[in-house]
Formats: sequence, C-alpha cells, structure tokens
Amino acid sequence: MENKFAAQLYTVREELKNEGIRPVFKKLKEMGWAGVQISALPQDYDPNEVALALQENQLKAAGMHISLQRLQEDLDNVVKEADLYGTKDIICPFLSEELRNEAGYREVKDILNKVAEQVPDYRISYHNHAFEFDNEIDGQDALSYLLNPLHDNKILAEIDVFWVKKGGQDPVEFISQYPNRMPIIHLKDMTQDERQTFAEVGEGLIDFVPILEWGEANGIEWYAVEQDVCERDPFDCLQTSLTNVKKLSKQVSFVQK
Repeated sequence: MENKFAAQLYTVREELKNEGIRPVFKKLKEMGWAGVQISALPQDYDPNEVALALQENQLKAAGMHISLQRLQEDLDNVVKEADLYGTKDIICPFLSEELRNEAGYREVKDILNKVAEQVPDYRISYHNHAFEFDNEIDGQDALSYLLNPLHDNKILAEIDVFWVKKGGQDPVEFISQYPNRMPIIHLKDMTQDERQTFAEVGEGLIDFVPILEWGEANGIEWYAVEQDVCERDPFDCLQTSLTNVKKLSKQVSFVQK
C-alpha cells in the first residue's frame, strides 16, 4: 500500500519556485514518497524538466491538476504533458466564483464530459472544495450533481476528505457513492481546535483508517497527501503525514504485509 502514497505538490508550491523542481522532487523521494501529484508548478516550468525529475528520482505521477480554462483551450498539450509524465489522470482542481451557481455547475458538467469524450484514453476527474455544498441542483448538492455515478456521466471523483468534512459531510459516507470511480483520493486532516484548519495527516480529527479500508476495496490507485497551509516547514509537515499514514495503513486489516 505504501507504493500508493503521493505528495501533492501544492503543499510545496513556494519551494518549487525558490528551490527548483528537481531539488524538490529529490527531497520528496528521499522522504519516501512513491509519487507526486503534478500541481502548482512555477509559471514558466518546462514539462521536460518535470519528466526528468520524475525519472531520475523514480517517482510516478499521480495525475495532474489542470485548470478548466486550459482543458478547454489547450487540451492537446495537456494530453502530451500527461504522456510525458506517464499518467492518464487529468483533474479539474478548482472553479472560479462566477461558476459556483446552478447554471455554472451545469456548464462545468457539460464541459468536463465533452473533454472526456475528446480524450477517451484518459480519465477526467473533478476535485472538490467545500463550496460545492452551498448549492443544490436537481435535489442534490452540486458536488453530487457533478459526480453522479450514472453510466452517461464520464466525470470521475477526486474527493478531498478535508473539504467534505468542512462542508458538514461524513467523509466515509460521502466517498462510498463512488466505488471504482475514484482513482485518486486526497488525504488531508483538520485540526481539533476551533479553527478547524489544515493539519498533518494523522494529527487531526479525521479518522483515516476506514477511508483507507474503503479505498483498498474500491479501486483507489493513489492516496495524494496535501496540506494547503503549513504552520511549519512544508517538508516537515509532509514527512509527518507520510510517517503517520504509513502507520495508519498497518491498521487496515486486509493490507498485504
């Protein structure tokens, strides 16, 4: 199971800018990560450098976060980049405020399904925050609407358990709607104080063992660990999260040891 743990690069976005892609990837490999999720790269990044950094550190790409705009306007290059990194997972990670309404969510669902139809050899997923729970569409919250697991909906799930919790939902209950429709899940913890902000995995109030158990039984290929805001060095935060999630994985009874 440890070969399914990936560091989400948004956690080290400043380090990528200040230290460089290859040095950051080297640190993550030395830390013990099996992969990285491609996100938050410096604005002028070279995809060939990213591919080299993956190769020289024997890291795998646990999908790519790609903006909705780029999916609409630059899909050919997105696919070339995915091929370069050796991944089939392309994830829409965020929606602008003007799209966070019924008409906007209907438009986004249509756009992502059309993208999926254009590139049938790739998997198109949507990554949630908490704002999707603020709107109701066809009798369900906007996230459930976008990810409705019907045969004609090609949008897969990339559930972020922190934001599900922040939205007032139970993470295990919510993810249970998407068996074999979620190749990647985001593991992120929440502090136990009144702030309910970001914490290292295993240091907060979210119970990850049932999440890992569900994932192993229902097609999760990557557990991407992310911490949006770190109150100490982001590498130290990622190290704590990785140490903890490895310990938690040992509590999953059917994991092969």
